[in-house]
Amino acid sequence: MKKYEMLYIISAKQTEEQREALIAKVQKMVEDRNGSVENIDKWGMKKLAYPIQFQNEGFYVLMNFEVDPLEIRGLENALNIIEPIVRKMIVSKN
Repeated sequence: MKKYEMLYIISAKQTEEQREALIAKVQKMVEDRNGSVENIDKWGMKKLAYPIQFQNEGFYVLMNFEVDPLEIRGLENALNIIEPIVRKMIVSKN
C-alpha cells in the first residue's frame, strides 16, 4: 500500500446533495480497490485559474488515501468518466 493525495474539482452546477453523493462515490471507489481513505478535506467553492468547460468556479476536494499502486490507473480511468469532475490530480506522497 502506498499513500496518495488526490485533488479534484467538482462542477459548480452540482447541488450540495449531488456533491456529497459524488464525494461518497469517489471514497467508495478507493475502498472498492482495497484502499483506505485517511481524510477528505472540502475546500469549497473557489474561482478557477482559467475557464474549464465554460465554468469559472468549482468545488475543490482534497483526499488523502492509501491504495496498491497497481490500482491507480484503474482509479484514474474511472474518475475520467464521471462527468461532474472537471479536473483531477493524483500524486504519490512517498
